[in-house]
Amino acid sequence: MQTTFNVIRNSSTSKAFFTVSGLTLALAATLPFWGESSWMREFVEIACYLIFAMMWNLLAGYGGMVSIGQQAFFGLGGYVMLVCGNFAGINPFIAILIGALVAGLLAIPISWVAFRLQGGYFAIGTWVISEVIRLSIANMQWVGGGSGTSLTALRGIDKATRESTTYWMALACVVLSIALVYVFLRSKQGLALLAIRDNETAAKSQGIAVGRMKLAVYVVAAFGAGLAGALYFVGNLRISPDAAFSVNWTAFAIFMVVIGGIGRIEGPIIGALIFWALNKFFSDYGTWYLIGLGLLAIFTTIYFKQGLWGYVQQRWGISLFPITRKLQHSGQS
Repeated sequence: MQTTFNVIRNSSTSKAFFTVSGLTLALAATLPFWGESSWMREFVEIACYLIFAMMWNLLAGYGGMVSIGQQAFFGLGGYVMLVCGNFAGINPFIAILIGALVAGLLAIPISWVAFRLQGGYFAIGTWVISEVIRLSIANMQWVGGGSGTSLTALRGIDKATRESTTYWMALACVVLSIALVYVFLRSKQGLALLAIRDNETAAKSQGIAVGRMKLAVYVVAAFGAGLAGALYFVGNLRISPDAAFSVNWTAFAIFMVVIGGIGRIEGPIIGALIFWALNKFFSDYGTWYLIGLGLLAIFTTIYFKQGLWGYVQQRWGISLFPITRKLQHSGQS
């Protein structure tokens, strides 16, 4: 008698979610034909928050590398897009992907410095690297210096076409980012990444190339951050070092991930929607708004230690993006 098992990687809930998501995506693609321009601009903003938070979650929530300097790649993606558009004559919408690729490539030499640090030193070190890049670009007068410059490459395109194309690019970038993270985490490399996060020494003993895996995650996260940055400044039409390399980008990403649920793909999605709603309705309160965000984050970490989606998943076992493998007894033969 031999006991057999089936490996289950999807649930009925996740299958239904993907079906509904596909239909919603098809409807969302038609928004420029019937929606208002303000809706498209708001979606682009949400998309940038979501992509950036998704990549920070991949880096810290799954890779165990807590960085407070990911705004370095956000800003680099934006500036590379600007240079390609204003000086190289490349269509800025195509330059979005170029900006992301360059940010990912630059993450390799940056990692040679950052990976020499561990724990809190790594977090502070990444912020220092980001500040060095910000100050360097602020002294480059040919890209506007400290005051920044405008994206002139889109001046010949009418507003309606520009906004609809930016919206479609944002929609595509969101799908690309979520799919990239999901496929990566479901692969063997994803399992290796989780092992490294849980116990790096044990992972090494099992033959996992820890250094190579960390570099791969760092590069992917930098690519996503660069993608978000390039997309944001295509929609904003103006860039400056203070806006592009502000530590607020990483601070807000941490807030979104903590609220939604760190170490879960659904977490940044929930967190980005909550942050966008709070920003839209309460940002006019200035300092009180920021204090409120901090208090909400503290409340969540105390009473919902795994974030809002983590609580839902733990209580009801719902997973929209299952990355684990479950064995189901299928009988004896």
